Amino acid sequence: MTQTTIPFLFMRGGTSRGPYLNRADLPEDHETLSQVLIAMVGSGHPLNIDGIGGGNAVTTKVAMLSHSDHPWADVDYFFAQVSVEDQTVDFKPTCGNILSGVGPAAIEMGLITATGNETIVNIHAVNTGARVIAKVQTSPDGVIYDGDASIDGVPNSAAPVALQFMDTIGGVTGAFLPTGNLIDTFEGIDVTCMDVAMPMVIARAESFGLTGYESAEALNDNSDFFSKMEDVRVQAGEAMGIKNVAKSVTPKFGLLAPARDGGTVATRYFMPWKAHPTMAVTGAQCLASCVLTPNTVAEGLAARSNDRPATITLEHASGQIEVLVDYNLTVDGIDLRSAGLVRTARLLARGEVMIPRKVWSKR
Repeated sequence: MTQTTIPFLFMRGGTSRGPYLNRADLPEDHETLSQVLIAMVGSGHPLNIDGIGGGNAVTTKVAMLSHSDHPWADVDYFFAQVSVEDQTVDFKPTCGNILSGVGPAAIEMGLITATGNETIVNIHAVNTGARVIAKVQTSPDGVIYDGDASIDGVPNSAAPVALQFMDTIGGVTGAFLPTGNLIDTFEGIDVTCMDVAMPMVIARAESFGLTGYESAEALNDNSDFFSKMEDVRVQAGEAMGIKNVAKSVTPKFGLLAPARDGGTVATRYFMPWKAHPTMAVTGAQCLASCVLTPNTVAEGLAARSNDRPATITLEHASGQIEVLVDYNLTVDGIDLRSAGLVRTARLLARGEVMIPRKVWSKR
């Protein structure tokens, strides 16, 4: 064989897509693993023409699964964000959309056995330490993918995958408010720096001269905005204690504006160097937490609910996403017990993905 073969499942998870791999089939050290994933995805070309990526950050994501040694979990989920063009891999963040496919993939891989009409999979998100309960629709034959659940950003309906996220506060920085402040100012822009499921820098769209209702394409064409946003993101990320911010996808960036389509608040999410076409599951939890916390940049944009749990509906570039947040208000902000979302997933292909042996040989 002139190439190294690696078994894989190719799945859509939420509004993202990528290979799902057994961690045991991959090199242990991260340096070699990065080179394998870069070759697999085809990073280095805008179309990922020499790999199985899709030319967009939501289609160059990788999930690696294994049996968990965590006393609570069934499966370890290790995530990698591979760049489209820069031939880099970031292991710092996790991805909630890709996580939507972890339960089904674990069953397909034989890491979990399907039980009855619904199989519960306890997932340990290795990158951040979060615990996630996934409820997967199953039958004696395995995972059920057909169903009536729809999510904005995906054209067809599918079986629902219910997710409940726990232990999401401070997964990267160690704090709900990594700077210690509800509002910081960088480059004249007021922001809230928050770490819930994903470290984020959150601002009002109007602070950048935007409405907050722009399409993802219009935002991507706005180079002046991205230049200003990146300056703010890098300074804020450093204040949050995150290293090498300029070369990392964390912290992510989010914009808020008043709702206009019946939701709680309008949002735009950045990956961070392109606008997300929909919304990240992790980002949705952080933005919802910002909306619920008094005296952040979200103050006054939406009526604050006293319900426990609270349903926060985020309007995004392709529709809406609902986050069910179970929380208590505290002196420092909120005590987040869990956040629940419904996503869908679908197995697209299975087989072996090939990488050049010069990149890695299993021998």
